[in-house]
Amino acid sequence: MEKDRFYRYQLRPGRKFRPADWDPESKAGFDHRKGQGLKALQALSKKLEPLQGLLYAEHARSLLVVLQGMDGSGKDGTIKRVFEGVNPQGVKVAKFGPPTPEELDHDFLWRVHQRVPARGEIAIFNRSHYESVLVERVHKLVPRRVWRARYDQINDFERLLATDGTKVLKFYLNISGEEQKKRLQQRLEDPSKNWKFSARDIPERKLWSKYMAAYGDALERTSTRTAPWFVVPSNHPWFRDLVICREIVGALEDMRLQYPKLAGGEKPTRIQ
Repeated sequence: MEKDRFYRYQLRPGRKFRPADWDPESKAGFDHRKGQGLKALQALSKKLEPLQGLLYAEHARSLLVVLQGMDGSGKDGTIKRVFEGVNPQGVKVAKFGPPTPEELDHDFLWRVHQRVPARGEIAIFNRSHYESVLVERVHKLVPRRVWRARYDQINDFERLLATDGTKVLKFYLNISGEEQKKRLQQRLEDPSKNWKFSARDIPERKLWSKYMAAYGDALERTSTRTAPWFVVPSNHPWFRDLVICREIVGALEDMRLQYPKLAGGEKPTRIQ
């Protein structure tokens, strides 16, 4: 598995990050067409299912998958396709919208800490604690000194999770402005996708450059050895899913998960 990992898309700690330098059309690292990519994704999904069951059975460690990206980047689609077939008992999805009044009465990580995976679980964050250094920065909902301090607070939080046995994988779904425009237009024209369209999608598009600056700082300041960011080319959904699924499967394989032994070291006996 090691040789098949897409390490080229990992943002190394300390590396400068400008979204414009990363091609959202890229399929580098995979020398085949979409059909082969979908077959490779299917094969990885078959590997993911027993690995997730093993993680659940071992009940000692956990996995947190963070998905961030602009509207239309494919967070919902990624969750649907990458985790197709896994046991819902050991996987949970948390979606973070605007904070509620109760959440605003606490620190910005309060609502997030309640949704991290328990031992044996995989948790998927559809948006995450990073909204507090993205949306809140772009819309000036908090002072500059507040959101700037949050980079270190996020790093400390993720280090705590890692120390406690949670593997943290963070994926930035990198799409172009033109691709976003096309996908938002599809939401308007396709009745089955109308429900995904929000009136705020249009004015948010006008803030693209500000969001790119916010993403640039956020990823650069918070890609660490214990919780790396992957900048995933996402103009082609099948390739996006392939990159993400391959990294998740690889991370679970790296854990060298084991089924627990019988309590007290008892030997199995024939049941009468």
